[in-house]
Amino acid sequence: MTVPHYALLEHRTVLRIAGEDAPAFLQGLITHDIHKADGITAIYAMLLTPQGKYLHDFLIVKHGDAYWLDCEHARIDDLKKRLSMYRLRSKVVIEDKGDTHAVLAIFPSPLREEEIFFLDPRHPALGMRAIVERSHLAELTRDWQPRAFEEYDRARIALCIPESGIDLLPEKSFPLECNLEELRGVDFEKGCYVGQEVTTRTKRRGVVRKKLFPVTVDGPLPAPGTPIMADGKEAGYIRSGRDGQAIALLRLEAVESGAALTAESARIRITS
Repeated sequence: MTVPHYALLEHRTVLRIAGEDAPAFLQGLITHDIHKADGITAIYAMLLTPQGKYLHDFLIVKHGDAYWLDCEHARIDDLKKRLSMYRLRSKVVIEDKGDTHAVLAIFPSPLREEEIFFLDPRHPALGMRAIVERSHLAELTRDWQPRAFEEYDRARIALCIPESGIDLLPEKSFPLECNLEELRGVDFEKGCYVGQEVTTRTKRRGVVRKKLFPVTVDGPLPAPGTPIMADGKEAGYIRSGRDGQAIALLRLEAVESGAALTAESARIRITS
């Protein structure tokens, strides 16, 4: 039997959303169809501004009578505030479960009914996620092999899976430029949600001019936000990176031109 390897993702936290109006409440806010999140299947989704720009992203799984959100720890207070703003008279309870629950990435994962396990919906190579009670963590992982966060992070970057707050910039990033469609994070058939009009129009008109790409960095790894140049013109920006690999936001015209890409003294090559 294969021994699972796991990484404790302390940069992630957990929200629990319950109440009889919870499905309708979430359906009117997020980019994906909440009805596709059940006890087995999770969804990836974003909360956008009315202008269609990124605010928050999360994985959502249904467990019992509630929806559990695997989301960014650093900005959890902002997410709670925004969700509460939209709650109005809806019968919805929003609970921060970060003190009692932890998020794990597991490769591969045994299913355990007493915890919340689900396949990461963004890419099959990311393995499984788990939302577990911190009090159960030591017992649950007793026979498992710990996996350094850096190992998980390298896999994420190689797969071009954007990270909240570094690849996805609040109130700046547009979801389709951040590969939301490729990451199965949007449902164009679900109907209205905040920012839906702009997102749908962008898709319909085919006006996406930038995308996230996995790249190899030959030379010193530039800091996130460093401009990438092509023939003396700005072609994009470095986002997250580690050990000679990075995610870059690149103009499609620069990619299609085949021009040499550089960032400071490093050569940037799109990973095939």
